[in-house]
Amino acid sequence: MRQDVKKIRNLLKQYAKLKRDLTAFNQVSSPSFDGVSSHSSRNGAESRLINHVDLSYQLKEVEDALNSIDDPQYQFILHDYIIDKRFSRNEACNQLSVSVSKFNYLKNRALEVFKLNYLRTP
Repeated sequence: MRQDVKKIRNLLKQYAKLKRDLTAFNQVSSPSFDGVSSHSSRNGAESRLINHVDLSYQLKEVEDALNSIDDPQYQFILHDYIIDKRFSRNEACNQLSVSVSKFNYLKNRALEVFKLNYLRTP
C-alpha cells in the first residue's frame, strides 16, 4: 500500500477514536472553574476544555471531507469498512458486488478522494 494512502487510512481510524473520545468527554460533567489561582497558567478544567475544542475541530475537518464525497461506493468503503469496521473485506466485496482486486482499487481511490477533500478544508 502506498505510504500516503496508508497515512489517510490511519487518519480515518484515528477519527473513529477521536469521535469516541469526544463522546466520552461530553458525558462527563461540565468543567468548573474554582477561582483558586495556581502556579501554572491553566488549570485542569481549562486544559480539558481546550482539548475538547481541539477534538471537535479535528472531527469537523474530517467530517467535512467525508461529507463532500458523493460516490456511494466510496462512502460505504470509508464509513462502513474503514471507520466503523462493520464488514470484513470479503463481506464488503459482497455488499458492493465486486472482486477483491476491484474492491482494493475502489478503496484506494476512495482514500485518494478523501485525501484531496481533506487537504482542501481550511
